[in-house]
Amino acid sequence: MLVYQDLLSGDELLSDSFPYKEIENGILWEVEGKVRAVDVDIGANPSAEGGDEDEGVDDQTVKVVDIVDTFRLQEQPAFDKKQFVTYMKRFIKLLSEKLDDENKEHFKKNIEGATKFLLSKIKDFQFFVGESMHDDSALVLAYYKEGATDPTFLYFGHALKEVKC
Repeated sequence: MLVYQDLLSGDELLSDSFPYKEIENGILWEVEGKVRAVDVDIGANPSAEGGDEDEGVDDQTVKVVDIVDTFRLQEQPAFDKKQFVTYMKRFIKLLSEKLDDENKEHFKKNIEGATKFLLSKIKDFQFFVGESMHDDSALVLAYYKEGATDPTFLYFGHALKEVKC
């Protein structure tokens, strides 16, 4: 199994269990998420409290997005265009320092087009970071394509390090 870690924070953000498609000249990876139901056991034990098995609080089913749940992604406040551009300038600088020459050249050549693509959809995005919520981590962006009931996630491909498990 392959796990993809954020180069900047070390957080696990994706695995090969979730196939991706490269878009924007390979700068972004597009991954389809799925909303699924999860049973939540609240730990109530009516028989220990002197009640019948049918008494007490019911366990509940909640809906989660598989990628968010699996990798414990943490939602962040929405960015406006100005905040996103400020984030991208810092992100480009930090990530460029971690890339080898070949990847750095490809990244710098194509990140402007990818940034413009992202800015055109900025109001549609939910913003996530990895579990550590590190200040300098890569963003994971989620949005719903027109008519979709499941979200689509966008990752910065160059910000992911492949790790074999």
